[in-house]
Formats: sequence, structure tokens, C-alpha cells
Amino acid sequence: MTLIIGALLFALYQQLIIEQRYQVTQNLQAEVQRYQLLAKSVSRRNFVMQIRAADSKSALVAWQNGDEVIGALSFMPDDMPYLPKTKDFPILTAGPDKLHILTGGLVETRYGPVLISSRTDHFAALIDKFVSASATAVMLTIVFALALGYLFSKAILRRLVHYNRLSEQIEHGHYDTRLPVSWRNDEFDILANQFNKVLDTLEKNLTAIRGITDNIAHDLRTPLSHLRIGIEQLINQPAENLPEHCANLLEELDHCLSTFNAMLSLTRIEEGQQTLERQPLSMHNMCYDLRDMAEALAEVNKQTLILNLGQDFTTQGDKHLLFQAFFNLVDNAIKYSGENAIIEIRQNNNRIDIIDNGPGIPDNCKEKVFDRLVRLDPSRHHQGTGLGLSMVKAIITRHNASIHLSNNCPGLMVTIEF
Repeated sequence: MTLIIGALLFALYQQLIIEQRYQVTQNLQAEVQRYQLLAKSVSRRNFVMQIRAADSKSALVAWQNGDEVIGALSFMPDDMPYLPKTKDFPILTAGPDKLHILTGGLVETRYGPVLISSRTDHFAALIDKFVSASATAVMLTIVFALALGYLFSKAILRRLVHYNRLSEQIEHGHYDTRLPVSWRNDEFDILANQFNKVLDTLEKNLTAIRGITDNIAHDLRTPLSHLRIGIEQLINQPAENLPEHCANLLEELDHCLSTFNAMLSLTRIEEGQQTLERQPLSMHNMCYDLRDMAEALAEVNKQTLILNLGQDFTTQGDKHLLFQAFFNLVDNAIKYSGENAIIEIRQNNNRIDIIDNGPGIPDNCKEKVFDRLVRLDPSRHHQGTGLGLSMVKAIITRHNASIHLSNNCPGLMVTIEF
């Protein structure tokens, strides 16, 4: 603010100087033309009379006639230049302001050089007052800016110190701490809102990690206990029972390994570490393959699998990953919809619906089922890792598609849109 005001005042000061010079120049130029024309048109005697009768308010005119100086001045200053060049010179008067500053020059006429000058000290006084007022304004601006800046910085620092204290609480594990948001909705409030969103995500992720840990302990405790008991019993097993007993232990071990392999694969897909082998894929062909693969499983459970195709749609994607995701959804429908259920694969353009008339999923669990190692209590008696739907969502998201669960009344409808 101080620099801007100072620059504006300096520009105004320069404009005043230019304006002063312009007015003096215009005044002197008008007088030059007047006396040159007067000298050409009147006699010497009339010329002298005109100089003596000249109005001193517009210009001070002097003419030297021999040793006598005629006009408004009592002497002719030395080394005066010819106009348009000018020179400043002082004169003494009998008035209250004894010293005046004049600016003028000589003009050549038929009767000799004539001195034409104009008073400029009042311009100088005006500029001095302007400079003094400008300096006062700049000083007041500096004082006001410093005072306001001090108060403003104190308010900012007070909020920063408060934010710093809250961040230290978060650093010490109080993840439920949130930065305050004021009614001003300024930049600090925008930052606080964004930081609070990060904390919400962090707290949600920590809660998810705790839930995953509990689920891992729950899902792997049983097979690992079976492995331990089985290994202890190997010592006392008859030789003829060893192959069957070892096969059971290997099945339990394979279940543990499949859980960890699925978690690693899911992480690679979510983090983009697994390269997608993209190729043009027809949704009609994908749905035909799904029906051929799942039809036998549905018949075993005495279920009806229906394929309903509309307009075909072609997308760029990884054939194996997308088929894995779709088959997982169809397999879940076959597992959990019960006997004599009707399962429909419906496709139209860029949308695929997998519909069943089973028990469905409660509304408050529809988003939770996509989290890792989450298995709803009714499904605990089925063999599985609890990572199937997490894998499905990761694959669908990598292909820039969306997945949504809704009620079929009764049953569940899974919608995938590319």
C-alpha cells in the first residue's frame, strides 16, 4: 500500500511540474507574439507607452532604452537567454513578500530586445505544500499499515499456533481431533476443511485396518488351529490314514495361502502395479462365457440361470480380470440366493445387471461388503476369503466403470456400468 501510494504521489508530482512548465511556456509564448506584432504595427513612442501600461498580472515586461529600463522592472538581469529558452532570476519588491522568483527570456523586436517574464514562485510554493502533504500522507499510511498489519498478523499467528497445538495432539494419536472452522470462510477455513477431510479419511482407514486385522484373526484362526492339531495328530496316525489326513491339512493350508495371495493381488490392482492387457471386449461374448461357466453350478443348486441380452457394447479391457470380476458376482448369487432361485444376467449397451431373488443384503451393509475381509454373518458357513467383492470393485474401478448394489425385492441387483 505504501509503495503504491508513493508511486501515485510521485506521478502526480511529476504531472504538476509538467503542468507548471506548460503554463509558463504558453503564457510567455503568447506575450512574445503580442510584442513582436506590436513592435511592427506602432511607433517607438507608442511602443514605450504600451510597455509602461502593460498589466503585470499576466507578465512582467521590461525594455532597455539606452541607460533607462522601461516597464515593470528596474533593471535588466545579466545573461538572459532568448526565448523559448528561459532563466530564473529573483527580484525584490516593497510588498509583504519581498522576494519573488521570475522565469523569462528575451524576445527580439524592431525596437530591440524586450524582457518578458512570469512569476513562478507561487507555483514553487504550491509544489512545496504538495510535497509536504504527500510526505505526511505517506507517513500516516506507513503507521496505519504497520498497525493494521500487526493486528492482522497477530490474528493469523494466533490461529496458526492453535492449529499447531491441534496437530501435535493428532501426532500423539488423538485422531478424532479436528481443526476449527470459523464463520469467515477464509483461506484458513478452506485449509481446515480440507485437513479435516484428510483426518476423516485417515480415521476411516485406521478403523478399516483394525477391522481387517480382526477379520484376519477370525478367518485364519480356525484353519491354522486345524493345521496345528493335524500336525500333532500326524505322529499318531496309522500309515494307511496319512494320505487322507495330509490332504485335509493341505486344503486348510491352501485356504490360508489363497487368502494372502488374494490380498496381495488386490493391492497390486488397487495401486496400479498390475498392468492391464487391454483388448476390445464384446459384452455379448463375455455374458455367453459367464453363462457357460456358471450354468453347471446353478444346476447343482437347482437354480435357474437366465441370460437376457440387449444391444451389444465393446470396451477396452483385460479379458481375464473382467471375467474374474463378473464370474465372482455370478458365483456369489449362486452361493447365497438359495435353492430354486432364479439368477438373471441382463446386458444392454454399456450396462450389465446380475439379479437374483435370494435374501439380498441389508441397506446398511451394501457399501461395507466391498471392504477387505468383510463377510456378513449369514455367509460365514461358506468357504471364502472375504476379498471377492473387494477384488471385483478394484477391477471394475481400474476399467473406469462403476458398480452399484440395489434391492430386487426380494433379492439383490448388482449393476455395472462402463
